[in-house]
Amino acid sequence: MFKHLLVPTDGSPLSIDTTQRAVNFAKEAGARISFFFAKPDYPISYYGEGALIDPTTPEQFADMADQQAKGVLTNCEALASAGGVPCASISSVSDRPYEGIIAAAEQAGADLIFMASHGRRGISAILLGSETQKVLTHTKIPVLVYR
Repeated sequence: MFKHLLVPTDGSPLSIDTTQRAVNFAKEAGARISFFFAKPDYPISYYGEGALIDPTTPEQFADMADQQAKGVLTNCEALASAGGVPCASISSVSDRPYEGIIAAAEQAGADLIFMASHGRRGISAILLGSETQKVLTHTKIPVLVYR
């Protein structure tokens, strides 16, 4: 049924658990996985009275984001390899991760987005929002939410 999963990851314990579940799902379905990591964009600071000045240059910030993405995606690839599931990795700069997730899924030709739900409820869900909720409401690709 599903032959190509996009699995967004941020390296958190919940994300790692979801990655393992996605690998198991893909193995049973005979599918392959594309892992995705949304790198943050360089924060533009307001320089004024009382502002903190970050000495990190945009290039240094990009290098740190690349290293973080590489580390997280390498761990995901190791889980897929151990499970015998073919995989690839994608990362892009995105201050709105849900947009990056959807774009990556479309670009990779994924037929399912497999992602975690952080399980926020009530007022915190309303105030903080959810990347999963945003993906669900903005994509035409089916989404499997692991909780």
